[in-house]
Amino acid sequence: MKMYKLQPLDTGCIELSGDLLELTELLAKNTHEVWAQQRISEGWQYGEKRDDVLKLHPCLVLYEELPESEKEYDRNTAMETLKVIRKLGFKIKK
Repeated sequence: MKMYKLQPLDTGCIELSGDLLELTELLAKNTHEVWAQQRISEGWQYGEKRDDVLKLHPCLVLYEELPESEKEYDRNTAMETLKVIRKLGFKIKK
């Protein structure tokens, strides 16, 4: 197997406006909702501890009830997506 060479776009110079930072949180919540919907459709249920055999997961809760570390993962995904859109020259308008 070949070594996977990471090549993400460099978004370090991209700054997001206040409106886009607000959008980040909305996208993060939606990202969680889509993830949960997929899991539930595959037969997963809430469980205090993750169990891949029994299909139990502690993050099958409302976004607001997630641990901050899980929210941060979704926020980072949303923020990097917005930054890549901007880096590629697209504009985001309300």
